[in-house]
Amino acid sequence: MNATQSTDRTPAPAAAGTTDRTGARTDEAATEITDARERIDDLDTRIIALVEERMAVSAGIQKARIASGGRRVNLSREMEILARYRDRLGRPGTTLAMTLLELSRGRV
Repeated sequence: MNATQSTDRTPAPAAAGTTDRTGARTDEAATEITDARERIDDLDTRIIALVEERMAVSAGIQKARIASGGRRVNLSREMEILARYRDRLGRPGTTLAMTLLELSRGRV
């Protein structure tokens, strides 16, 4: 190895503009972040579709319950849902469950 060759294995700096989009400082990190963000976008698309499906199923349940003379909301069932989300996701899970319930049945 001569004096002009380097043993430094520092990753190459990221291409111009990549830092703006990803916050990365290397091409390798920018690629990893971009790939992960694409996966998150795909997951978000699936989550939104599932929430919309949940809303439709919930509307059917409410319709059947009301048609049979019942109330629009079944609080004991909602407590089960809140507990399930809290048990799996912790305190933020309760907030998520409340949001899903509100989307599915409206405000109480």
